[in-house]
Amino acid sequence: MTYQTEEEQVQRIKDLWSSHGVPLLTGVVLALAGVFGWQGWNNYQEAQAANASALYQNMLETMLSDQSEEAKARSAELAAQIRSDYAGTRYADFAGLMQARLAVESGDLASAEQVLSELVESRTDAVLNEVARQRLARVMAAQERAEEGLKLFVEPVSGPLLAGREEVRGDLFLGLGRVDEARAAYQAAIDALEDPRQRPQLQLKLDDLAEEV
Repeated sequence: MTYQTEEEQVQRIKDLWSSHGVPLLTGVVLALAGVFGWQGWNNYQEAQAANASALYQNMLETMLSDQSEEAKARSAELAAQIRSDYAGTRYADFAGLMQARLAVESGDLASAEQVLSELVESRTDAVLNEVARQRLARVMAAQERAEEGLKLFVEPVSGPLLAGREEVRGDLFLGLGRVDEARAAYQAAIDALEDPRQRPQLQLKLDDLAEEV
């Protein structure tokens, strides 16, 4: 159908608006809200990451500039703040590792275990998850729970991560007096490395066990 006059076309537009104007307007508003909402969320995420980065840098500078107990306590506070205020960012995960390390150094193994357990359960990053898992196993072993620590290593890993895991397993086995299993774990750690010379302590541990045969 064609319209012969401009008046007819204008009237047709008016009729369409009367029938569909509100739904069309609603759709446009929702679409614009989605676009600007997404942009706003991205801007928020970028701001959060920038703030977390600055606070994380502050924490590192505090740690490196002063090894006093006061500085360590301040670093622990900053790590806790990053994890609280910027949860979900990579900096929060890194801060968690630092928080656990500081807790171990202060002798608070229970707090270190809690933080590391949270990192293991979060599963935000495979590499960080495995690092947290290995440290958690050592913290458990320090509390005479090596058997429990060994049970953490279920999911497969490879390369340097596997080397680190097998070294931890070797240490835990050795602490339990299970020398053969410790020896096998240390050998597996060496085999997982492209260049075993990068981790000379592994060969030393294996050589020490060879002397016990």
